[in-house]
Amino acid sequence: MVYFDNAATTFPKPEVVYSFMDSFYRTNGVNVGRGQFTAASVASRLVEETRSLLLTMFYCNKSKAVIFTPSATEALNMVLQGLSWEDGQTVYITPFEHNAVLRTLTYIMQIYDIKIKYLEPDKKTLRFDFEKIKYDFQTTKPNYVILAHASNTFGCITPIKDICSLAKDFGATTVIDMAQTSGLIDINLNEIKGDYCIFAGHKTLYGPFGIAGFISDKECNLKPLIYGGTGLDSANPSMPSTVPERYEAGSPNIGAIAGLNAALKWIGDTGIENIRIKEKETTVKLLNMLKNYYNIKVIRGADESQNIGVISCVFNGYSSDNVGQILSEKGFAVRTGLHCAPVAHKFMGTAPDGTVRFSISYFTSDDDLLMLKNALDYIEMNG
Repeated sequence: MVYFDNAATTFPKPEVVYSFMDSFYRTNGVNVGRGQFTAASVASRLVEETRSLLLTMFYCNKSKAVIFTPSATEALNMVLQGLSWEDGQTVYITPFEHNAVLRTLTYIMQIYDIKIKYLEPDKKTLRFDFEKIKYDFQTTKPNYVILAHASNTFGCITPIKDICSLAKDFGATTVIDMAQTSGLIDINLNEIKGDYCIFAGHKTLYGPFGIAGFISDKECNLKPLIYGGTGLDSANPSMPSTVPERYEAGSPNIGAIAGLNAALKWIGDTGIENIRIKEKETTVKLLNMLKNYYNIKVIRGADESQNIGVISCVFNGYSSDNVGQILSEKGFAVRTGLHCAPVAHKFMGTAPDGTVRFSISYFTSDDDLLMLKNALDYIEMNG
């Protein structure tokens, strides 16, 4: 398999992730917070160390807390469904939000009479107009602003620092979906006014499936999404008031947390900046290759410094699914269709067929690119 579907999940992972998950789960794969024996204590220390590694990565001060969830989708649901919604409120989002946001908001709209407004960039450059955003906020005050830090379809980076700063001038609560950027872009949450910042362990953090979460103030008072045992204050019929325990009912996935722990240390050793540089270099090589094909149209923001290694294409004469099938038969893993981001495709004019998405990682090699070139040559010759 030649893998170009890293926006869905990075693959492969660093070797240390596989080895540490196996060794830790064999020796200390027990329940956290449910026992005083040695293995349970070791597991508990690993969980707290992993929280600390995340807080350090994002330059967080001591007022911040990490809440773990099984997926970024569940983290977004926990945040969005836990907010204090009221009739008449306005939420601003970008066109690039994932269905984890869109469908959750659709559900909330069935309960509350809220309005959704879009912060739309220029369709050609994908740059945001801050004066227009300010005007929109003045015209209709934002109660909530939800931002995908980078599009999982078109790779464009949202200027979260500037937009969140504007949102805070109007007293809005801000939610940042960092699923495509955590571990890839150096993000200082002390400087960004994000109230709830979501991460996904299995994407650019290079960890396994089964571990994700969000970072918020320790004083956050979201309504819990899931109720149950936490190993703390067990006689209390209500969920604990302390964070993160209030939002972490049930047994944590210690194997996945071990994998994330190893991945975070690998990122620390490798350096986020070095990971980003390598990804940029490979992205440029892929873009230069794609430009040589008359039958391929790349849809991408104008400023390459404000994009990540996610490239969407349209093939003349082929549907995206047709191209995906041809590439699959030749051993390639790509993503086709709407990528769980239907509004993004409608905004960019690629709905309903969607695009062929090539997404790269730190481990995408020149050999991968060469094999892709051979496959694209075949499609061009037989088109």
